[in-house]
Amino acid sequence: MSLLIAVPLALFLLPAPFGIAVVAAALVYELAEVAIWWRLRGRRAQTGAEALLGEMGEASTALDPAGKVRLRGETWRARSNHPIERGRRVRVVSLDGLTLEVESDRGPGEERGPARTEKGP
Repeated sequence: MSLLIAVPLALFLLPAPFGIAVVAAALVYELAEVAIWWRLRGRRAQTGAEALLGEMGEASTALDPAGKVRLRGETWRARSNHPIERGRRVRVVSLDGLTLEVESDRGPGEERGPARTEKGP
């Protein structure tokens, strides 16, 4: 579309150096647009429960074993095999009806995380 505008501008309104620059810029824009559409054409929209698998969320309440998780702006019931503190990042591993099965973003043995040390001056 931009080439349809750039070519008449270059031919009838703009001086030669500016016309060439406008056509070149329009050509670069068109090639970038085609590349983006070409890349996106094979993707299918993900909907339903399968789209939640692997998604990251945050524990709204402590999960021990059940609680609430905030995911994509919605609050979901969730269950975990290991206790998860409120505010911890979680990953959806499966679904059971409308209840998410989640695990901590870190592995089950790393719930507390590494010990912090303060550095001196």
